[in-house]
Amino acid sequence: MSEYRIEKDSMGEMRVPVEALYGAQTARAVANFPVSGLRLPRPFIRALGQIKQGAARANLDLGLLDKEIALAIMEAAEEVVSGELDAHFVVDVFQTGSGTSTNMNANEVIATRAAQLLGAAPGEHPVHPNDHVNLGQSSNDVFPTALHLAAAVEVRRRLIPALFELQEALGEKAGEFDAIVKIARTHLQDAVPIRLGQVFSGYARQTALAIRRLEGASNGLNELPLGGTAVGTGLNTHPEFAAKVIAGLAQASGLPLREAANHFEAQASRDAAVNLSGALKACATALFKIANDIRFLGSGPRCGLGELELPAVQPGSSIMPGKVNPVMAESLMQVCAQVIGNDAALSLGGLSGNFELNTMMPMMSHNLLQSIELLSNAARLFGARCVQGLKADRARCEGLVEQSLAMVTALAPQLGYDQAAAIAKQAWEQGRTVRELVLEGGLLSADELERILDPRPMTEPGIAGKTR
Repeated sequence: MSEYRIEKDSMGEMRVPVEALYGAQTARAVANFPVSGLRLPRPFIRALGQIKQGAARANLDLGLLDKEIALAIMEAAEEVVSGELDAHFVVDVFQTGSGTSTNMNANEVIATRAAQLLGAAPGEHPVHPNDHVNLGQSSNDVFPTALHLAAAVEVRRRLIPALFELQEALGEKAGEFDAIVKIARTHLQDAVPIRLGQVFSGYARQTALAIRRLEGASNGLNELPLGGTAVGTGLNTHPEFAAKVIAGLAQASGLPLREAANHFEAQASRDAAVNLSGALKACATALFKIANDIRFLGSGPRCGLGELELPAVQPGSSIMPGKVNPVMAESLMQVCAQVIGNDAALSLGGLSGNFELNTMMPMMSHNLLQSIELLSNAARLFGARCVQGLKADRARCEGLVEQSLAMVTALAPQLGYDQAAAIAKQAWEQGRTVRELVLEGGLLSADELERILDPRPMTEPGIAGKTR
C-alpha cells in the first residue's frame, strides 16, 4: 500500500502520496474528479511552467519576491517546462471550469520542488503555492493565458509545417500527373475531361488556403489575458507585472504576444479559441475531402475506379489474402471527424462564459490542443505514407475518357444542346461511344470529330474545336 503524508489547505487536512510533489488542493481535485483519466496535454503544462517561471522573474524584478525563493521557483518551473515533473500533474480534464485545480496543481508542484531545491526538510514549506508561486496571478487569467500560448505555439511549430509538407507533396503530384487526361465526376456521374494534375492542383490549393485560415485565426491567440487576475480588474497584481511576463513569453516563443486590450473581454470570453477551432474544422473538412477523393480514385484494384494506385503499407484483411486497403486515408478521415466533434464541444464551451468568466476552459483546452496534435500528425503521415507514393494508371484514366457520355458536351456548340443530349441518350442505350454515333450519322466529318473530341484541349478554357 502506498505511503501517505498529511498536507493542509484552507479546508483542512488531506492525505497525499508521500512521493507526490503536489499538495492538499490537488489531492482534493483528484478525489473530486475521477472522471475520464484524461490529463491536459504536454503543450499546456509546458506553457503553464513558462508562465510561472516568467511570473517569478517579474515579481523578483519588481521587488515583490525574495531572490532566493524566486530563483528556486524559476528552476522548478523550468523542470515543469521540460516535462521532468509531468507525473505530478494528475488532475482530470473534467474539473472546475476555471482550471483552478490545474493551476493549483502547478503551484503546489513548483512550491514543493522549489523547497527541495532550497534544501528544506520534508514537511517544511518555505515556498508557498499561493503567496509565492501564484503571486500576482489568478487561475482566471493564468489558465486562459496558458491555453492561448500553448495553442499558438503548436499551430506555428507543428500544424502549419505539417500542412506545408502535405501541400508540397500534393503540388509535386500535380506536376507529375499533369499530362494525364481523365474524366471528371460531378454528382458522382461522368463529367467532361480534366487532367489528373489539375485535380491535384486543387488539393494543393485547398491545403494552402487551410494554412492561410489557420494563420489568421491563430493571430487572435497572441492577446493574453494575464494581468486581469480574478475578474479583469487586475486586483493584487503590480501594474507592470503582465507586461514583463508577456515580454518574456514573446521572446521565448518567437510569437508577437501582447497583453489583452480589454481584460474583461479576455477573461469573460474564449472567442479566439472558438475561432481557431473553426479554422481547424475547416482544415479538417478540406483534408477529409482530399483523403476521401484519393481513396475512391484508388478503389479497386480491378473492380473500382482504379485511376490511382495507393502505396501498400500493410495487409488489409484478416480473412481476404492479398487485400490492401487505403488505411492512411481512412486514418486521416477519422482524425478529421474527431476534430469536427471537438469543434462542436468547443463551440458549446465558448458560449458558456457567464458574466466575468468562462467556465469550460479545461475541456476547451484539451479539445483544441488535441485537434492541433491530431491534424499535425495525420497530415504529415498522409503526405509521407500515401501522397508521396501515389501512382497514376494512365491507361485506365485515358481509356475511360472515350467511353464517357459527357464527351458529347464538346459537340453542343456545333450540334446544339438538344441534339447532343439525344446522342448521349442513344449512346447509353446502345452501349456505343459518342464518336461512333456522330460518324455513323454523318453529322460531322472524321477530321472535325478528331479535332472537337480531342480531350486535352477540353481541359482548358475555350470552345471545343475552335482556336483557343
